[in-house]
Amino acid sequence: MSFSRPGALDLSALARPAAPASGAGQAGSPAGGWVVDATEADFQQVALEASLQHLVVLSLWSPRARESADFNARLAAAANTYDGQLLLVQVDVDANPGIGQALGAQAVPLVVGLVKGQPVPLFQSAVPDEQIRGYFEELIRLGAEHGVTGRAPAPGGAVETPEEPEDDPRFAEADAAFNAGDLDGAIAAYERLAAQSPGDAEVAERLAGVRLMARTQGVDLQQARAAAADAPGDVDAQLLVADLDVSGGHVDDAFDRLIQLVARTVESDRDRVRERLLELFVVVGSDDPRVATARRRLATALY
Repeated sequence: MSFSRPGALDLSALARPAAPASGAGQAGSPAGGWVVDATEADFQQVALEASLQHLVVLSLWSPRARESADFNARLAAAANTYDGQLLLVQVDVDANPGIGQALGAQAVPLVVGLVKGQPVPLFQSAVPDEQIRGYFEELIRLGAEHGVTGRAPAPGGAVETPEEPEDDPRFAEADAAFNAGDLDGAIAAYERLAAQSPGDAEVAERLAGVRLMARTQGVDLQQARAAAADAPGDVDAQLLVADLDVSGGHVDDAFDRLIQLVARTVESDRDRVRERLLELFVVVGSDDPRVATARRRLATALY
């Protein structure tokens, strides 16, 4: 079973509520037990915000897929045995295509975990019941590692409003710029903080993350891949695809691309590639085993 820490997929676009589609069902209406439906209009509250307190499992399905109804029923039966350790959120991708696009869904059923707003790919296709429970157990273990151990409210029970953590005043300027869509302003604010506190890991992580978002914003993935394939010696093209791969959760592909690029570049180009790779290490997280492996490979490529 392949399992990893939350990926770097950007779900920020889904944090802005969309207008509900005409004729849509009631947003977030209970589907029975610890199971709800979500739409683009309420995805932030039902899934993203909820995953800060307890684990969320997304089931992306389509009424056109004949096995979807039966598979969702099996997922629900399994989810309900955990007494709120995880909440199953069902998403009809035909009615809510933006969610499917954000998660890179190419086929359904697709099941993805959410841990603190970050997606964790679980499995695609209708797997047997014992495998469903195995993936759920692994998600619970991963959630515990990241401090997500709360339980979803009991069916029909009152929703407990968690205490909001105090905002760090150091990040007020950067947060304001980010919330206004001014990524350049957010980067500049984080860069000033980094200069003042060069050893602060949280500042470095925030700066690396917003830089990645700025570099990949509005980029067409297929065009970027085609450009990189046509010009393997174009450092900028290779760096961009690596950024997109990390944003899409394809971390090993990104690291492999840049380590190979380090081995075949020299001088300033090699330094640029190395620096980008180190920044992506920060984005993914120093505790991720893929980072440790890539660091060793990078050392070999450099020396």
